[in-house]
Amino acid sequence: MKKVLFLGVLLTMSVVSAQKASKPVVAVETKMPKLVVGIVVDQMKMEYLYRFSDDFSATGFKRLMQDGYTFHNMHYNYMPTYTGPGHASIYTGTTPAVHGIVGNEWFNKASGKDVYCTDDAGVTTVGGGTENEGKMSPKLLQASTITDELRLATNFKGKVIGMSLKDRGAILPAGHFANWAFWYSKTGAFISSTFYGKALPDWVMQYNYEKHYEKYVLQGWKLLKPAATYNESLPDDNPYEGTLNKKQPFFPYNMLEMLQAGDPGILRTSPYGNSLLADFAMRAIEKEQLGKDEITDFLTVSFSSTDYVGHTFGPRSMELQDTYLRLDQTLSSFLNYLDTNVGKGNYLVFLTADHAGAENVTHLKDNKYEVDNVREKNIEQSIAEFTKTYFGDDLLLNYSNYNVFLNKQKIKEKALELNKVKEAVKEFLYTQKQVKRVYDENEIIAGSFADTYLNFVSKGYDPTQNGELIIVDKPAYMQYGATGTSHGSPYSYDTHVPCLFYGWNIKKGESFDKKEITQIAPTLAQKLKITFPNGTEAKVMTEVLVK
Repeated sequence: MKKVLFLGVLLTMSVVSAQKASKPVVAVETKMPKLVVGIVVDQMKMEYLYRFSDDFSATGFKRLMQDGYTFHNMHYNYMPTYTGPGHASIYTGTTPAVHGIVGNEWFNKASGKDVYCTDDAGVTTVGGGTENEGKMSPKLLQASTITDELRLATNFKGKVIGMSLKDRGAILPAGHFANWAFWYSKTGAFISSTFYGKALPDWVMQYNYEKHYEKYVLQGWKLLKPAATYNESLPDDNPYEGTLNKKQPFFPYNMLEMLQAGDPGILRTSPYGNSLLADFAMRAIEKEQLGKDEITDFLTVSFSSTDYVGHTFGPRSMELQDTYLRLDQTLSSFLNYLDTNVGKGNYLVFLTADHAGAENVTHLKDNKYEVDNVREKNIEQSIAEFTKTYFGDDLLLNYSNYNVFLNKQKIKEKALELNKVKEAVKEFLYTQKQVKRVYDENEIIAGSFADTYLNFVSKGYDPTQNGELIIVDKPAYMQYGATGTSHGSPYSYDTHVPCLFYGWNIKKGESFDKKEITQIAPTLAQKLKITFPNGTEAKVMTEVLVK
């Protein structure tokens, strides 16, 4: 009888144990979050959360907004508003003037060469891809990130992993001390560089071997919902859209044809690039055991497909709306995964964007707004021609990213005064229809809080790298083509982005006070009780710090 009772107790204990093992992680709020997830949505305007709201589910963006804390009035505080500087500024809590990432790529006047923001000739590709796709690291990032400070604070026990379709979207957020950063290659695989390790982790090799991108390509891209749902957008086939791989600019898209042409990268310019990245992120959490102990880990995820789609099709396209409706579903699945595998109350999520985006200029013109798009090449040629006419020689060294670089060597050889050349070029630029302001390097370095535009320029300017003159265009003008859209200006259509906090120790609420993107990193530092990133002014958002 005793033996029977003993066996019964053992059986009961086994059943209870098995039930516990199959259940999700219990929702118990921990002293510190087990996992921080930083989500950056590339080229996302805050306005999309309002415009597409009726078509979002209750469990994606709306879950973050309704159960978390929403900052409705978050802005970038410098120009140029590009991807590289955006990611660097979010995670360092400072601006390009300090962290040194002054563009995605730029002409560096100190070296006289073009520079890409994550270039590193001293490392090599890991995990396949082409030779140059992996020659990347955070070498050019001059300030520490919140992820760096977490690694230091935990004696390098807390893991940091960054990932994106774009190299810069993975590398810059992950910082200098990351365990890994992974980005998507032209081959369809996620790759890295020898900066992080000699070989990819086995789980990444396995993920790449499985070719997850194929299942998305085979689906093709058709509308997620009935066409009538997309009444917040322009008609499917309109003159303001570009084309996907030189095919028609309307649904459905046969992505298999594009893949068969040898281009797995086509996934980038579709909502499925975001889906693939979310799959990869969930695999990383599982295999790297992120959020499984009491030491805080940090995962940075940058969704890039929204940027590719925005550039190609524009902000009023059905393609863009469909991309956001599908991203909403992706977020829903990802949050559910975090609930199950890390546990409600155990993780902290913030979501923002690296910049927003302008309206299509042709669309504005067709509706009687007197603006225009101007090609960067045309601006460059006009400056060169002016200096030839005025000074007898082409004195322009380079024009890019709103920067005018003058050929100081030529100016010296011709016994010209640099200040007089700058002033003449400046006066010429003011005759151009798109130009609102032109600042020379002396004005920029001196700065002025009284001049809003100059303040933006100063915070985005590095005197060792940038040009002798910086141009600010008039509102709505864009240095881009006639279709799709771009970004880069100091105007609210490029600076106004979402900022949502959700999860561990975050109360429900919202704020309409103006905030700056450089407040996110120091706010996280205060919340995690770790050192501020070394370049930040340490201005915080107290709304998510007070219980």
